[in-house]
Amino acid sequence: MSELSHVDREGRARMVDVSAKADTARIAVAAGELQTTAEVIALVRADNMPKADVLSTARIAGINGAKKTSELIPLCHQLALSSVNMSFGFTDTTITIEATAKTKGPTGVEMEALTAVAVAGLTLHDMVKAVDPAATLNGVRLITKEGGKHGHWVRPEAEQHAGHHHEKHEKPTAAPAPLAGEGRTAAVVVASTGAAAGTRTDTTGPVLAKWLAEQGFSVRGPLVFADADIAYGLSEALSSEPDLIITTGGTGASPTDATPEATLALIDRELPGVADAIRQAGTAKFPLAALSRGVAGLVGRTVIVNLPGSPGGVKDGVAVLTPILEHLLAQVAGGGNHE
Repeated sequence: MSELSHVDREGRARMVDVSAKADTARIAVAAGELQTTAEVIALVRADNMPKADVLSTARIAGINGAKKTSELIPLCHQLALSSVNMSFGFTDTTITIEATAKTKGPTGVEMEALTAVAVAGLTLHDMVKAVDPAATLNGVRLITKEGGKHGHWVRPEAEQHAGHHHEKHEKPTAAPAPLAGEGRTAAVVVASTGAAAGTRTDTTGPVLAKWLAEQGFSVRGPLVFADADIAYGLSEALSSEPDLIITTGGTGASPTDATPEATLALIDRELPGVADAIRQAGTAKFPLAALSRGVAGLVGRTVIVNLPGSPGGVKDGVAVLTPILEHLLAQVAGGGNHE
């Protein structure tokens, strides 16, 4: 862009006239994180803060902030928001925040998503300040947006904070050479009722996010959902049309394990060889890996792969995917060597 949209030819601030623009579906995803202490993280996860129900309060505050964006940011248009979704995650010393805003209208919802993250983060700060007054809200940024004249936009650099999502006690995965091609995007979706409720620590999603970032992907997530909400979680991940979605968890025989069914309901074509190879790699080391019902397939030009919810299952999945991922994505995009 060669000029500022909110400044007229005389240099005065203005509200952009969008009356001539067509209504289109608009989606924006923003993220940020609250840097705090391990003590605060433990208290929040145990729901034992002096101000209780920390994440629920921050979620409602973020949604309310998105709805009031035009009142807070002077030149923003009033939008009829169709959806605002907030999700939170944890590392040893951070609470990660992500907001997805949707509307159908003549202008985008980037500011609504960003405001939701900022207000949720400030609310988290208010909730934890009695224990950690030095908590810091960092990295409020737009991840992706969809709709309008410019279509699909993804943050151009690999997600700078993806490395922050791994637990400090985990050994980092060795980084192979980055995949060919620029601007590839990925999302990591975690199916875990306990992790979504904050009663257990997910150790698989952060490993996958870090590995994908090392491959040169711009990574969204980990997005953590309860098993009962995994279908919605996959739809949220697909809303930004990434090249690749990797799920972890919910692939077993438990009555609550629903990731394969949710995936099969979305995919156009299956990739049974990929799923079988992941199962075989796991079964060679751990016979119970044969119980995994994970599937793989295509939704348009998005590849979805289910991995088990165990660190070993993720390690086996990464070992299978690493040598084939470049060729797979090239084929899905219409290229690749078929010889």
